[in-house]
Amino acid sequence: MKILLAEDDFVTRKFMLNFLSKYGECDVAVDGMEAVDAFTLALEDGEPYDLVCLDIMMPVMDGYQSLAEIRNVEKKKDIPEEEAVKVIMTTALNDERNVKMAFELGCSVYSGKPIDQEKFEKALIKLGLV
Repeated sequence: MKILLAEDDFVTRKFMLNFLSKYGECDVAVDGMEAVDAFTLALEDGEPYDLVCLDIMMPVMDGYQSLAEIRNVEKKKDIPEEEAVKVIMTTALNDERNVKMAFELGCSVYSGKPIDQEKFEKALIKLGLV
């Protein structure tokens, strides 16, 4: 599995990278714009990501903006919805408004922080990624 992790916090990024590395090759972005650029480049190179993990509160472009842009890139490339990249939003923002907005923008799973590894793994299984 090819994974893109977008996380600006060093400690969380290191934890998530260690956790996700057992599932596949991980690339890292430190802000939302970098995540969109990495996603687009991978798609153009014919090596798309299977999973994108997006933090919501990031500099330059937040996770919501990044998710919206990733979905726009997929639309422009005529990628069918069933083949769209799986996106897990990772955030400490667990209120109903934020969760609803993430799903409206097209996230696959919403995972609150701190990350519960067991629940996260169940989400990966549910998405058919492991």
